[in-house]
Amino acid sequence: MFKRIDSSPGLARFLALFTERLAKQRGLPVVIGIFLVIVSFIVQSINVYAQSQTLELIGVIVQHVGLLTALIGLLVSEVLGD
Repeated sequence: MFKRIDSSPGLARFLALFTERLAKQRGLPVVIGIFLVIVSFIVQSINVYAQSQTLELIGVIVQHVGLLTALIGLLVSEVLGD
């Protein structure tokens, strides 16, 4: 299964374009991650007064997506170099 994924020309083109664009804007995923964590903080602060399970779920999901985005952005920017 992984051999087929590794030899996929579409995936190779996507990765080449993705890394080319990310090399120009290496800090962008980190900034997006920080923004999502701030949005999560605001949503969870509103949830303190509203006591909504939906807001709590949205806040937790946004927080985790933001943290993963920032961490992956740091790892990828390190690989792409200066």
